[in-house]
Parts: sequence; structure tokens; C-alpha cells
Amino acid sequence: MTDKKVRVRFAPSPTGGLHLGGVRTVLFNYMFAKKNGGDFVLRIEDTDQTRYVEGAEQYILDCLKWCGLHADESPEVGGPYAPYRQSERKPLYREYAERLVMEGHAYYAFDTAEELDKNRKEIPNFQYGQAYRQTLRNSLSLPQHEVDELLAAGTPHVIRIKMPEGETISFNDMIRGFVSFETGLVDDKVLLKADGMPTYHLAVVVDDYLMKITHAFRGEEWLPSAPVHLLLWEYLGWKADMPQWAHLPLILKPDGHGKLSKRDGARLGFPVYAMNWFDAKTGELTPGFRELGFLPEAFINLLATLGWNDGTDQELFTLDELIEKFSIERVNKSGAKFDFEKAKWFNAEWIKKSEAGSLKPEVSKVLADKGIVIDDEEYLERVISLVKERCVLIPDFYQQGGFFFEQPKEYDLNAVKPKWTDAKTEFFNTYIAQLSTETSTDAHELEAKFKALAEEKGLKIGDVMLPFRVMLVGGKFGPHVFDIVVLLGKEETISRIEKALVEFTAA
Repeated sequence: MTDKKVRVRFAPSPTGGLHLGGVRTVLFNYMFAKKNGGDFVLRIEDTDQTRYVEGAEQYILDCLKWCGLHADESPEVGGPYAPYRQSERKPLYREYAERLVMEGHAYYAFDTAEELDKNRKEIPNFQYGQAYRQTLRNSLSLPQHEVDELLAAGTPHVIRIKMPEGETISFNDMIRGFVSFETGLVDDKVLLKADGMPTYHLAVVVDDYLMKITHAFRGEEWLPSAPVHLLLWEYLGWKADMPQWAHLPLILKPDGHGKLSKRDGARLGFPVYAMNWFDAKTGELTPGFRELGFLPEAFINLLATLGWNDGTDQELFTLDELIEKFSIERVNKSGAKFDFEKAKWFNAEWIKKSEAGSLKPEVSKVLADKGIVIDDEEYLERVISLVKERCVLIPDFYQQGGFFFEQPKEYDLNAVKPKWTDAKTEFFNTYIAQLSTETSTDAHELEAKFKALAEEKGLKIGDVMLPFRVMLVGGKFGPHVFDIVVLLGKEETISRIEKALVEFTAA
């Protein structure tokens, strides 16, 4: 397959939110394709109509756009192998399923759901396969004339693969190496459902073949399905065109025990979905990384390092750098523990790296939600530049910089009042007069003059610096005090000192 153009695909089901494990699968597919000059295909596997959720497909598209992972072919952009929704490809799957029946690799099964439930209740570890298929209602156990009559009458039925007995099936996984399965341990999976829709097993093989997919990266949880898919590639005569497979390691809970789930996120207080997902069926809102305040660059960066590294100590990568450095050989076999504190560290580092202008749209939304309307874009950029080093998530910009746009509504009086004196009142009144005639806008000069006045008044600098900070921002936080003064300007600074003095000197 080395002479073929690399083609990879991500094939989600539109049944709900996009888990960070799903986005990581997209990312690894995307990086591999772009590293090798190939195409990234997005295919919607909507064959299970009972689980289809309105809005889920658009949600998936929106998530990938936010992450900057743009498909070369998809339901949205089209492509040479359209349609890219399996529900729109429904007629072609039956042809292949019927062919498998004709050639003895699959069979019709007429059992009702009630009959199968009865078997599951009465037979421990019941599987529809070699052990029981001859006792059930299918084209292997029934006389041919009865099968023909049932089909002619339109009796509901499925088509199941006929798993061979006593065979060992093997393939070379790009991550795990040589993997083998015993066919006797695998049940006869349904390939075509009673409604004519294919199951994942048939559809993924047919579509990967028709769309000329060369490499298939998917989660480790799909490994047990591999023997069915391997046989289908062989039975349909396509074995030479089978893609190379790579089963990605799981993303584990923070304690390392088991796969990370939505419930774990809810229990431990962090998102596991890329973006907020509202389920119209249940009315449930599941939080996402975007709405919590993550940058897409940070989200992608942290996902890339869950199960992969480039062999160096580098941790921060742009998407272009990830593409350049990515190799499937450096993907780990073992699961990767999710660490939310580390995730936040990535975001803080990316906020620091980002230009103020690029952060402006999201920061503007945060401030607008707090009732702050920005009418000076240049001023906003200066504020962002000053406080971004202190922000971990985008909403932190309000706590760290909202005071640049509105005077403090309350003060941390406990930090000031116990040590407040008349001498401090007199000092700040004198400072107001000094500042009103000040012409300098240099933070270092302003700080030097402030300290000189404190020394002249016989006050320690710490005794007046903390109250000054509280006057300006309301509490013991924020960037360097005189950087704040420069940005606020002397009139606003004087106004805040005067307002705070009333609070600090009140009985």
C-alpha cells in the first residue's frame, strides 16, 4: 500500500457529544494524513437510526472546526466518494450482504427479539454463533423451501456473518504489532439489520474499500471487532486492499483504572466533551472544554500528548509542529491517564503564548457576559497583554482584568482596615494632589515617586502599597500596581483612591 496516496477517515455516529477520545482519534488520523501528504475523510455512520440524535452531526462538524481539524472530504464539503453519510448509501450495502449469503459466508436469521431474549435468560453466556446457530431460526437450520417462503413473505430478518470454526485470524497492528484471534470465541455478528440498514461491521468495511481508505486508526475498544472485519475483507475479495490498522490506547480515568467517561468528568468536576452538548432527547447539558475557557490550540496540544510523545522534553506544539513531528511508532500501547491539572497548565501556557489580538474575541465575550461593553479595542488589547500571564482559563480574564473597565464594587476591607491610620489617609490625600499634576506615564517613574512620598511621610512602602492595590482593583490580586495606574490613567486612579478612602475611613 506504500504506492497509494494515504487516505484516512474518522467515522463517528451522530448519537451525542464528542468525547475527547474521539477528538484525539481525529487528531491522530489528521496528523498522519498531513504528515504523509494524504487526505482526511469525515464519514457519518448514521446507520443506527434508533440512536440518532437531532443536531449531533452538526455538533461534530462544529467541534472539528473549532479544533482546526478540517476534512478534505465530508458531508459538508463533498468529495469524489460521496455521499459521506451511510444512511444515504443504504441501497449498496444489501448487495454485499446478499453476496456473502450466496457464497456461504453469511446467512439469514429470522429469530424475533423475544425469542433471542428468552435464550439469553435461559442460557448462561448465550451467543448467537457456532454453539447454538443450528437450534435457532435461520437459513442454516431451516429447510431451503421454508427459507424461501419466509423471504417471499417479507418476514423480518437480519443477515449474520457465519464465523468459521477452529481458525486463527491474525493481523499486524501499527501500534500493537502482531495480534491474533480464535474464531470460535466470536459470535455471528449481524451485518444487515431488519430495516435494511447495515451494522457498523459491514458498513465500515464496504465504505473503507469504496473510499480507498489506506489506514484506519480507531480506539482500542474496537479491537474485539477486528476478526469480523478481517474476515469480511477476505470474503469480499478485497484483502489486498485492506487498510493498515492502528488501535489507539484508551484515555484512562485520572487514577488509571478504566476508560474515562462522561460520568467521571461529572463526578470529578471537569469536562470530557470538546464543546457543550445539549441532548434534545433528555434535556441534559454536558459541559465542554471550549465553554470552560480552553483555547483550541491547548486542547489539541494536550490530546496529542495523551499516548504520544516526540521523544524530547518539548511539551508545547502548534498543530503544524505536531504534524511535522508525528510518527505512529511513538504512540504508546498502554492507556494514558487524563490529568485535568495538566490540561489547565497547557491552557495557561497557550494563553501566555497567544497574541492579545487573537484572544480579544473570546475575552470580549467573557466581559460582555458580565455587562461590560468594549468601545476601545486598543485598550482591551493592552489589558489582555497585561493580565494574560495570570489567566488559566479564558473566563479568568474578568477576575484578573475586569477592574480595568469598572470600578470595584466592593473591597477586601479585612486586608486594609485593621491597620488603617490617619497617617495613611493623609498620605493618600497628598498623593492625590501630587498625581493630579503628574505628567509621566512611565510605571517605574510613578513607582519611584510613590515610594519617595511614603519615605517622606515616614511610612513603610508595604504599609501603603497593599491599600493602594485594593483601592484600584478591590483585592490582593492583579498585575504590577503601577502598570495598572498607567493603563487606568491619572483621572481614573484619583477617582478610585477618593472612592476607596470613604470606605477605608468609615467607622
